[in-house]
Amino acid sequence: MTDKPTVSVLGTGIMGAAMARNLCRAGLDVRAWNRTREKAEPLTADGARVTDTPAEAVEGADVVLTMLYDGNTVLEVMREAAPALRPGAVWAQCTTAGTDLVTDLAAFAREHGLVFYDAPVLGTRQPAEAGQLTVLAAGPEAGRETVAPVFDAVGAKTVWTGDDGGAGSASRLKLVANSWVLAATAAAGEVLALSKALGVDPHQFFDLIEGGPLDMGYLRAKAALVIEGKLSPASFAVTTAEKDARLIVEAGEREGVRLDVAEATAERLARAAAQGHADEDMAAAYFASFEPTST
Repeated sequence: MTDKPTVSVLGTGIMGAAMARNLCRAGLDVRAWNRTREKAEPLTADGARVTDTPAEAVEGADVVLTMLYDGNTVLEVMREAAPALRPGAVWAQCTTAGTDLVTDLAAFAREHGLVFYDAPVLGTRQPAEAGQLTVLAAGPEAGRETVAPVFDAVGAKTVWTGDDGGAGSASRLKLVANSWVLAATAAAGEVLALSKALGVDPHQFFDLIEGGPLDMGYLRAKAALVIEGKLSPASFAVTTAEKDARLIVEAGEREGVRLDVAEATAERLARAAAQGHADEDMAAAYFASFEPTST
């Protein structure tokens, strides 16, 4: 293998496409696959080779990077790719799959002789496009030299959480981080909704907290998307956020912890999706505070 591995990217949605583009910019040989090929085609302009099947994408690849909707989808796609997987190849599993399915994914890796890295990423569209994601990674020391150029291309830093990807330590940390992201997003929407209901200019609230311990850049960023009507294209879509919120609730339940905020956030996101905001940024959970006929 050369210093620059051949990378197969399976899944070129909001995050996967940006990651594949940055891998191309780093000079890596990239093959890209997406269930809807049209979503992957623009990557040809960046130097990626778009394939018709997962098996074509992974054939001879040094690193397979999965960035799909959820863990079940990852397992389904990897089974399609299985005939062409090279024993000894590294698998960087970057999808937010939760804690339950990591065991199944690691078992698949062992069955096919892959070096498994549990490697979800922290960040949304903008940091993904800029190659500034944070990679949360767990996996063996042997193999890290192969996956390092991949993580370096897509992220600003890599946080190692352990040497056993199958233990799911990186996925657990990702759920903890996402629980805060989703809670903050839901709170931002409710602040705007209550401001509207009470006839308060939300900018008065922002002025009130400016520079103090209650101020937060993320609150202002998500609120601005709603106030300025810039919910598309999504940085983190409502449907994906709902999926993650439910993974967080399920993880808590398995450990005997009740997560009321995460559960309520999942329901808010589901209502927003039902009102037609499924593909908009998760800040559109704001609309769940109102009846469908009112915004």
